[in-house]
Amino acid sequence: MMCAIMVENQSKKRAPAQGRGPIKTYNACAIGCALATCVVWSADAPAQATLPEIVVRDARDTPLHTNAPAESASRLGLRVREIPATVEVIDDALMRSRGYRSVSEAVQGAVGVTAGDFPAEPSAFSMRGFSSSQINTLYNGIRTGPQNMTSRVMDTGNLERIEILKGPASLMSGEGAAGGAINFVTRRPHTGPVENEVYVSYGSFNTWRSGFGSGGSTAIQGLDYRFDLNRASSSGFIDDTHSENWHVSGQLDYRVSGGLKLFGAIEAKKDRANAYWGTPLVSATTASPTSGIVSGSYVSNFNGTNLGPVTIDSRTLRTNYNVLDNRNHAEEYWLRGGFEWMASDAVRVRDQVYYYSAKREWFNNEVEAFNATTGRVDRERFFVAHDQTLIGNNAELQWDSKLGALDNRAVFALELSRLDFERPGAANFPGDSVTLVDPARGTYGTLTIQRQTAKIDTTALAAEDRLKLTPTLSVIGGIRVEEIHLERTSADVTGASRTGFPFSRTWHPTTGRIGFTWETAPGLTLYGQYATGADVAANNLFLLAGTQPLDLTRARTYEGGIRHLFWNREAEWSLAVFDIERRNVFAAQGGRALNIAGRQVSHGVEAAAALRRAGWNVWGNVAYTRARYEDYDFTGGSFSGNTPPNVPRVVANTGASYRLRGALPVEIGASVRHVGDRFNTDGNSVKLLAYTTADAYAAIDVRRTRLAFRVRNLTDEKYAVWGDPFYPDQILLGTPRSYEISAALKF
Repeated sequence: MMCAIMVENQSKKRAPAQGRGPIKTYNACAIGCALATCVVWSADAPAQATLPEIVVRDARDTPLHTNAPAESASRLGLRVREIPATVEVIDDALMRSRGYRSVSEAVQGAVGVTAGDFPAEPSAFSMRGFSSSQINTLYNGIRTGPQNMTSRVMDTGNLERIEILKGPASLMSGEGAAGGAINFVTRRPHTGPVENEVYVSYGSFNTWRSGFGSGGSTAIQGLDYRFDLNRASSSGFIDDTHSENWHVSGQLDYRVSGGLKLFGAIEAKKDRANAYWGTPLVSATTASPTSGIVSGSYVSNFNGTNLGPVTIDSRTLRTNYNVLDNRNHAEEYWLRGGFEWMASDAVRVRDQVYYYSAKREWFNNEVEAFNATTGRVDRERFFVAHDQTLIGNNAELQWDSKLGALDNRAVFALELSRLDFERPGAANFPGDSVTLVDPARGTYGTLTIQRQTAKIDTTALAAEDRLKLTPTLSVIGGIRVEEIHLERTSADVTGASRTGFPFSRTWHPTTGRIGFTWETAPGLTLYGQYATGADVAANNLFLLAGTQPLDLTRARTYEGGIRHLFWNREAEWSLAVFDIERRNVFAAQGGRALNIAGRQVSHGVEAAAALRRAGWNVWGNVAYTRARYEDYDFTGGSFSGNTPPNVPRVVANTGASYRLRGALPVEIGASVRHVGDRFNTDGNSVKLLAYTTADAYAAIDVRRTRLAFRVRNLTDEKYAVWGDPFYPDQILLGTPRSYEISAALKF
């Protein structure tokens, strides 16, 4: 829940190059550790003060998982039902039972969330009217940068849970959380007997997944471990595409005494792909149009020709327009360590120091634009690479006390980080045109490189407090004050500094949250909140030159809701209403050019329900969102009243499973997902049409082995899953019907 990092958007390739200069220095780790150590030794630490066991509850705890902890939603150690905001937790048991293979699949099971894996910004999410870098993505509570730069396609095999916090959330994760935050938590050690698991699956498109995990207590008193290794690969449904993903993670916990625990963690992730960059929109007058995927009329943002009414040509549903020598890959490494200390029965100290390193590279043909004049597809290449390091420290002090006769818990946090980012990118854009059907894909061609760099220092102070006015009524609030210091340089192909560079800028956003929770009856909780957020005005600082406005946007939300757990904890439902406003917005004007949109507003309602009883597991959720721009006027037109890209009005999920009673341990289940109409640009000229898909599975459990067969997209629905507003000439198609067989063993 930490550093604000603002780096270049991979999908906005024509942005001016920018970078770094000399900056002030400090040792983030040393400062944070010194603060934490000072706090520990200044406190009275009686021998009887012990750390409570952290119980990671799985999906069987309550039907909607509201008794689970959500560390990225509050520092106060609260359960979901005790937080005055909409929070969802998807744990590993739920991911396995529903067959979620990637984080994009898993997050779409939550209320009102959609996702897309466009290769320029994989694992992109949309919720409550906001998308991509307006939603912070965290890794074990740490923000590595804007989603549309740093996220990668990630398998769920090494994850313990996914936490989703809706609405402006800068109190917890800093700049960038205007629409919310999603936190991916890797598996951690537990105390107790060693448990092992192994799984393997094979499915359509030569899709393989396999993994091994082990964890528990060692022969050394107080030392627990966790180790996980996962591999996933697929050829994909598009011709000549392939992806491979490796992820290894491990952690040691050492309980020095009842009140002191040390930990150390290491991770490595590697992914490689020959990517699918989308299917071009074409004139509806082409020989073989399809129905049900897109509608509307379009003038090409790339070549300027008027396509008129558009469609997707049925002959291109599996066509790959990328060059033959394309590549898209990344390597990421994590080192984390720290401690947790009960300094007394009332004082608890936590500290984590971390180091993150990533190298990413894209070498592709990225634009695929149909030319209505020639009947061919115009293409354009792009190359970009990232060399990123991030170092930081988070220290927290928790203090339980009494205000008169009232219970009070306060947490004070100091977060320090430094980002060093280097970005070589293409200075030229080779292009050509190919036939719509059976294109001669060719190779990339000549590449000329220019460089930009950035350094960002972030310091944040945060405080969060819960005051229990009665045993059932609590007031919860918090405030965060940040300093974000950016310095950049930019050079052309000769190494000469560009006009206006180097330059620097410092921001001091203050954000927070105030709310309440009230358990009006056993199991029935009302909550409400007002929260604020801040993020970069134009999606990512690398999109702006030093002469352009460099302000932060401001976002606020009003939210109220109900949570109800009943029928002996076997049934649960929730309802939330929200109103969000984001001001001083820069947006993509139907393509790569940026425009001031003024305001982005969103309001809606979300509902979820689940029942587990007598072998049945029934669940469902639905979200209605009305999102629009206001005061979005520019020379030649206005987009006021238009809907932001990739924001459907309605999203709904429902599912049911039944476990047969008796000697045959068979389970059968099915789920249905509906996503409403969306637009792929702010111009709203092309609509991605609504779609509905269905999945089904059957599984049998023999001792500790589970065998399963699953069918996804039963009806073989053809649909558009995502549209990148910076590549408006093409859309990303959803995966057709596929099959999978899997086996998992615990021992």
